[in-house]
Amino acid sequence: MDKLIYLDNAATTKTAKEVFEAMKPYFEEEYGNAASIYTFAGHAKKAVEDSRRTIAEFIGAKHDEIYFTGGGSESDNWAVKGVANALKSKGKHLITSKIEHHAILHTFEFLEKEGFEVTYLDVDDKGVVKLDELKKAIRPDTTLISIMFANNEIGTLEPIGEIGKIAHEHGIVFHTDAVQAFGHVPINVNELRIDMLSASGHKLNGPKGIGILYIRNGVRIDSLIHGGSQEKGRRGGTQNTPGIVGLGKAVELAAARMETRRVRETALRDRLIERVLDEIPYTRLNGDRNIRLSNNANFSFRFIEGESLLIMLDQKGICGSSGSACTSGSLDPSHVLLAIGLPHEIAHGSLRLTVSEENTEEEIDYTVEALKKIVERLRSMSPLYEDFVKKNR
Repeated sequence: MDKLIYLDNAATTKTAKEVFEAMKPYFEEEYGNAASIYTFAGHAKKAVEDSRRTIAEFIGAKHDEIYFTGGGSESDNWAVKGVANALKSKGKHLITSKIEHHAILHTFEFLEKEGFEVTYLDVDDKGVVKLDELKKAIRPDTTLISIMFANNEIGTLEPIGEIGKIAHEHGIVFHTDAVQAFGHVPINVNELRIDMLSASGHKLNGPKGIGILYIRNGVRIDSLIHGGSQEKGRRGGTQNTPGIVGLGKAVELAAARMETRRVRETALRDRLIERVLDEIPYTRLNGDRNIRLSNNANFSFRFIEGESLLIMLDQKGICGSSGSACTSGSLDPSHVLLAIGLPHEIAHGSLRLTVSEENTEEEIDYTVEALKKIVERLRSMSPLYEDFVKKNR
């Protein structure tokens, strides 16, 4: 197979053709600044507000509760820093989990240096937050709980409704990083008692560089970016009209095809999981087998290194990612895999493959056959594997 097989859709997705076409006029023709008052700029302003309404309806929010940002990381930073600082007179205790995206974890670490106290919740071996620990962690001075909707590495879906209920029973603001889940699973912020939600355009076939933060009316939050009066004075800076339009179109497409996409991706994901587990020994699936994103499969292969696996897959034209941070210059494996109880030596041999509805069964089968050969080759060079085989003869 000569063509590229892209199985890293959790990292980013291809911008849909319909999204690209919807954006084009706002680069070439309707390029007015949406904040200006003349008629020409009014076209851009209307497009921005139309997208805001589309996104609000998608998650059951009000249109004036949607704020446009530069992406998921900015939204996470704004939500956590904004509420923590706005409510610090009430208390300086915050709660999150040990498996959050670094946009959340590093933000909490920053706040710890500013005098806040953070509780990092444990998860079970599937990556699910322990609700009993959450209840025990709540204190009179707790002001914010931030738990991701779905884990970006292992795909596990968290019990967001139960977490939202616990938070509201104690009068605590609840934020969820929904970057991986937004557009892939149904979300209603009122039914789930979500006060703030972060999302990013490029995870659902929209453009990069655009995101949202849903902020329930009444939530006290400080601004992160100061400047002009855009976004009701809460987020300064000229609005990214093409990006906003593209995100609105991507949400429109996601709403129309969510169920058919889920069915298609689940079938491909399950084919991948079943073949890998059946045909490659000493392999485990990370995350819950069923309560996970429809496109996510995360494996750990014993006796190999994830970085070598990625390089050899790339030589076969297959794009994936490793749960190990070794590709970024760190020798430490994924914090998520360590949190679910994997020892370092197994966590290092991890691989995340995330499908899209455009992938085919042929591509999945090609990938599995390539994996079988690559894993066998890497293990043949591993002294650890050789010792293991001798001991288990």
